[in-house]
Amino acid sequence: MAQGMLTIEQLGKMVKSEEIETVIVGFTDHYGRMMGKRFDAEFFVTDILSHGTHGCNYLLTVDMEMEPVPGYKFANWELGYGDFHLVPDMDTLRVASWLEKTALVLCDVEDDQTHTLISVAPRSMLRHQLKTAQKSGFAAMAASELEYYIYEDSYKVAAQKKYAGLDPAGWYIEDYHILQGSREEKFTALARRHLKKSGIPVENSKGEWGLGQHEVNVRYADALTMADRHTVFKQCFKEVADQLGVSVTFMAKPHSGQAGSSCHLHVSLWQNGENAFAGPHKLGPVHCSDAFRWFLGGWMAHVPEMMVFYAPTINAYKRFEDGSWAPTRIAWCYDNRTAGFRVVGKGQSLRIECRIPGADCNPYLAYAAVLASGLDGIANKIEPPDIFEGDVYMAQHLPRVPYTLRDAIDLFEGSAFTKQAFGEDVVEHYTHYFRVEQKAYDNFVTDWERKRYFERV
Repeated sequence: MAQGMLTIEQLGKMVKSEEIETVIVGFTDHYGRMMGKRFDAEFFVTDILSHGTHGCNYLLTVDMEMEPVPGYKFANWELGYGDFHLVPDMDTLRVASWLEKTALVLCDVEDDQTHTLISVAPRSMLRHQLKTAQKSGFAAMAASELEYYIYEDSYKVAAQKKYAGLDPAGWYIEDYHILQGSREEKFTALARRHLKKSGIPVENSKGEWGLGQHEVNVRYADALTMADRHTVFKQCFKEVADQLGVSVTFMAKPHSGQAGSSCHLHVSLWQNGENAFAGPHKLGPVHCSDAFRWFLGGWMAHVPEMMVFYAPTINAYKRFEDGSWAPTRIAWCYDNRTAGFRVVGKGQSLRIECRIPGADCNPYLAYAAVLASGLDGIANKIEPPDIFEGDVYMAQHLPRVPYTLRDAIDLFEGSAFTKQAFGEDVVEHYTHYFRVEQKAYDNFVTDWERKRYFERV
């Protein structure tokens, strides 16, 4: 068991000795934000541990401002916005070391009457795909590489400044730069330490290609555990930054003319404790199995219709610029960072790195999309295109990722495959969610418009 993870017995002892006084019970909404409640630790042990708790089902229908959005079948005013059941997954119980005397547990979201998983909840969607993988004899291993920007301004000051003119932690490109990285250790070292003490094994951190941009990598795990780690990672980083009076952002593209922040996904399938991607067949320079070949083929084939789960915001699509380290075209290469799919490792370390998702993705939805696509590739023996060698940015003939969220929504809604993979109710629900996000942007007047048109039209 990783340092910081807790058994029920250990939690009980820590509650008795008053080392733990609060237990956070949480889950993610569509945006990937952690929602939930804080419980008195004694009450959690005596009551919530065995019965779970409840939350208002409007939480899976609200917008970014927490306004209930009409048009959802799952929950609405007519149905009275009732409760759903939050069931703690005790495998996720951990110390939240960045908070005083606090533990944290993540939940599955169940129907309050039938006690079945709610299909539109992000963690439920990943669980469904993992069950499909298990039926085919596979376990999925994964790792998220998250990038972020650090600012010297607190979140409150950033809001007062309307998020303009913020002071980045660095003042030159710091990719792999130890000196500039050292200046940011006041935040990064503390965040690494808290991750480790909270059950998330850390591998390394490094400067990235933007001013004040950084990356912390954590140890890979099974896909559900990794999505949970990803969620706790972001919560920890935001709260540690808040405590220090600085701010971090996981926006995909905080600034024009600078690198976007990605969430590269590393994925492999395993069988009987071994990497099922390793094998005797040759695909370009890669020695692999049929499972590898077809999983890659399916993953690549379904990118356009699954794009909303890799790039879920208006801002996400501004990251896809040629020559910016973000991929713009759907191709696979071996150890080539211009490709959307970068195959790395060999033998037991062979894996597929998808460089398309941004740091703003919801990990449960992103991994659900990956598995649905790749497993369909195996089921239908979808062949990947030939390996590409060279600069993918210059290969204008290759298919491009969708240009906008609106384009991606249309592809998602119109796809027979997404309905087959997730169910029509889920596709309808998320289509509405993404269209509400699109409409919110379409109706908003931006600073760019005022600067461009105020005087000169």
